[in-house]
Amino acid sequence: DLRDRLDELGRSDLVYLFQSIQLLRILESELQLDKPLPPMRGMAAGPDFLLLLARHARTAAPQTVLECGSGVSTLVLARCLQLNGSGHVYSLEQDPQFAAETRDRLAEHGLMEWATVVDAPLTELQLNGKRYNWYKSSAIPVSDIDMLIVDGPPTWIGPLARYPAGPLLLPRLNLGGTVFVDDTVRSDESNMVSMWLKEFPDVTSRAVECEKGCAILTR
Repeated sequence: DLRDRLDELGRSDLVYLFQSIQLLRILESELQLDKPLPPMRGMAAGPDFLLLLARHARTAAPQTVLECGSGVSTLVLARCLQLNGSGHVYSLEQDPQFAAETRDRLAEHGLMEWATVVDAPLTELQLNGKRYNWYKSSAIPVSDIDMLIVDGPPTWIGPLARYPAGPLLLPRLNLGGTVFVDDTVRSDESNMVSMWLKEFPDVTSRAVECEKGCAILTR
């Protein structure tokens, strides 16, 4: 039984790897980039989540995109807005070195005009009587958001590390605006979305199958 189970896990891993390669090729084809995208393992968003972001950005044509956490997604979204011919991505990043790397990648692909990586150090704040470490609120550069991506800060910061994005950013989400939450296979992110839905009854949510889980919220 154990051998059969291990064989099954091995096959499922190979199937997912093959699907990921397919999705990456589709993504790069739709973005029409002349250079490959950076690696997407570890903490980076996967090809399935990035393809969701890209297709929404291309069809909905958001003018103001705000990201919690910079990286490959910043590059993908900036390219989508460049193809659309309008819009701008603002990406909050607490790590100065990682922010610099993201800026370098944007420059390498000629996308600096379409995205701004905002240095946003983590600071302590209180919400509903609880303490969180989250991006410095004064660093948030926009008051109206069409598309919001919640993929930071890192979860090792503490329990429900990404929860503050709801009370601080959902009020800035325009009607019809969309939120993409990565990593919802984890209990923290799943519980966080449930908390948001109770606090914001005008927001709806649906789950989308991704490697790390994904919830799409709409106002």
